[in-house]
Amino acid sequence: MLDRYKTVRAFGSKEIVIKKSRFIGYGRPVATEDEAIRFIDEIKKLHWNATHNCSAYMIGERDEIQKQSDDGEPSGTAGKPILEVLKNQGLKNVAIVVTRYFGGIMLGAGGLVRAYTDGAVAAIEAAESITKVLHQEVFVEVEYTWLGKLENELRNRGMRMGETAFTDKVALRCLPEAKDTDDFIAWMTDLTQGQGLITIGEQVYFIEGE
Repeated sequence: MLDRYKTVRAFGSKEIVIKKSRFIGYGRPVATEDEAIRFIDEIKKLHWNATHNCSAYMIGERDEIQKQSDDGEPSGTAGKPILEVLKNQGLKNVAIVVTRYFGGIMLGAGGLVRAYTDGAVAAIEAAESITKVLHQEVFVEVEYTWLGKLENELRNRGMRMGETAFTDKVALRCLPEAKDTDDFIAWMTDLTQGQGLITIGEQVYFIEGE
């Protein structure tokens, strides 16, 4: 799993008008190609009477899946510019559709490229670009006498925390960044003088800064 990657937060849409043509950009996060295709089909059904519904998506840790469609626009003037926006912004697991309602004025090849680029950028702005950071669950089980010290040290370090479990002992659910797991475990071992029971849980992504 990637230590971090950029994607979008949620579904979003934004409309722009260029020389009387309406361009509506739609963006959303997608985990699989099937999900991307379903999203594109939904927009096509919603705008069944549009002149074009052009699209692109990029999926996978190494951007293994990259697809684009001009949907009737001149080759290379719509789908490719949308895909290039995803690449240039470094986004992963995102699908974009830019719907066009022709306004009567021809834009030419260069104008179309700029328009679909702007439509894709508008879609990403509406869907909100975010960075997801991989964290590792680390459970630290100690006697209650250690609780105050550990909470204070973790708070001072700004450690992301989950719920604390209270039984005959106390188990702290710590969530360091995955890349820092070994250093964190070494720190906890030293801090508890080897008296803490440390176990590894799952890995989970959180939005950076939240």
